[in-house]
Amino acid sequence: MITLLIKIIHAVRSLLDLCFSHFVLYTVLGAFTTRKFSKAEKMHRYAILIAARNEEKVIGNLLESIRRQDYPAEKITVFVVADNCTDNTAEIARAGGAVCYERFDDAHRTKGYALQFLMKNIHRDYGKDAFDGFFLFDADNLLMPDYITRMNEAFDEGERIVTSYRHTKNFDDNWISASYAIHWLRTVRTEHRGRARLGLATRIQGTGVLLHNDLLRDGWNFTSLTEDRELCAHAVADGERISFCFDAVFYDEQPTDLKIAFRQRLRWSKGNLWVFFHEGKRLLKGIFKTRGVQKFVCYDMLSITFPKPLFSVIFSVLLAIFCTIEAHGSLPVLPAVLFGGLGGAWLGAMLLAAYTLLMERARLPKMKWYRILWYIFTFPIFDLIGKITMCIALFTKVEWKPIPHVSDTKIEEMAEK
Repeated sequence: MITLLIKIIHAVRSLLDLCFSHFVLYTVLGAFTTRKFSKAEKMHRYAILIAARNEEKVIGNLLESIRRQDYPAEKITVFVVADNCTDNTAEIARAGGAVCYERFDDAHRTKGYALQFLMKNIHRDYGKDAFDGFFLFDADNLLMPDYITRMNEAFDEGERIVTSYRHTKNFDDNWISASYAIHWLRTVRTEHRGRARLGLATRIQGTGVLLHNDLLRDGWNFTSLTEDRELCAHAVADGERISFCFDAVFYDEQPTDLKIAFRQRLRWSKGNLWVFFHEGKRLLKGIFKTRGVQKFVCYDMLSITFPKPLFSVIFSVLLAIFCTIEAHGSLPVLPAVLFGGLGGAWLGAMLLAAYTLLMERARLPKMKWYRILWYIFTFPIFDLIGKITMCIALFTKVEWKPIPHVSDTKIEEMAEK
């Protein structure tokens, strides 16, 4: 009986791996090509939305990078929601040329609620047709001078949702910030580039995204712990595609404290579970109800929202238990199975980190070779934390808490690096 259960677990895990096998195509394709966009014929009018909670240390640099854009300034209006701020965020935002609305509602704390408040004020004061599209940024972001120009090229070709190249201001601070940085670049190489080339829908990752005005005509309605993942699933279920602009580069700050990183990953995990259970059924319905490529797009987005790390842990634990029972309770079998699986996953993550850094070397800051090797070796911890937090999130109530940003880095410094 135990032998049969072990075979069933192996079969189910193999079937699950098969369901994700199309990711290999994205990785291979992304190594060689991605979608490029032609020079835009029209300079569209954009609103930039920034949700900021006690971000006085960084928001000024973001606004400065926006002022340095090579895009016509009269086509850009910057809006900031100072969300439950107790510092000078609002004053700095206004001094930097932004239209700032202040919000005080600590009962509804997620970024989604702040954006919902901001959109209501924009529609009231400017109307629903004042802008062609809306950019979303976090207060710690920095934009390369041609960022909006590059995103406008994609928008002008008819793309309604466009995400961009997320880079890191503090890559080389420590192994934690480096792990985050490699994670974002890994997504570029293994997901964004390939999906964009095939005309499929990739995923939005919190910030650095452009949305068509039509999508926000009824306001901002995504208020979960991971509003970006919620938006992705909802948009694809409604028949939208999410494109990627490789040439539009922006930077943000990553955590360097393990406690803060763990807290953030726990929120991501809880939000991912919520989206899977709430939007997954609409994506599943889309697989059977839609036609043509949209069937696969729904399936692909469902695979993104699927909590694979959770099932990976469950399978590993069950195999360890059953193998131990089959070995008549021999204790060495349990750690052998658990650590054997962990060793394989660790090596795989290291190889993927090395591949990512190799492919993106032209955009990386200068680092000592031994630090690069250290970051490759420690990167698997990032994925391990994701598995742990996914298991914890399944049984734990998680509240949104802000991530502190302290980097005073300016965009010209990033360009030099």
